[in-house]
Amino acid sequence: MHISPTALLAALLLAPVTLLAQAKHPTPATQPVTSTPPVAASTSARADALTTNMAQALALTPAQVEKVRSINLTSVRNVEAARQRYHDNPAKLKSYIDDVSLARLDQLKDVLTSTQFARYQQKREEKMGIPTLRGNQGTPPPGLPSNRGDE
Repeated sequence: MHISPTALLAALLLAPVTLLAQAKHPTPATQPVTSTPPVAASTSARADALTTNMAQALALTPAQVEKVRSINLTSVRNVEAARQRYHDNPAKLKSYIDDVSLARLDQLKDVLTSTQFARYQQKREEKMGIPTLRGNQGTPPPGLPSNRGDE
């Protein structure tokens, strides 16, 4: 099964963080009235959960955690705003999410070390089901087919 990068980003950024939300917030019946709108709270919770996972998987420094949290929060907010704005235009929504994804990757590249970014990309590809081509690069040894269909 192949999952597009857009679908994965949307799933990562928009998926409800149920366990985190249950652990941090009382049940709706006992929940106090707050000035924070529910969408903002869930957006923040999703960004925090994404950041926590990245901090653990990539061994981020405290300074990196804060920068990554800011990047994730901005990305989640932008995707959420796009979902509301383009709910009736899936093509426009996909295009916007692709743009957010690319911008996020560029920003992460500036914050993470090259080793951390490579690990992040590897984990991202595994989650999206993208086959790696590491074993298929270069020219095959003499006598082995190139698998290009030109034989």
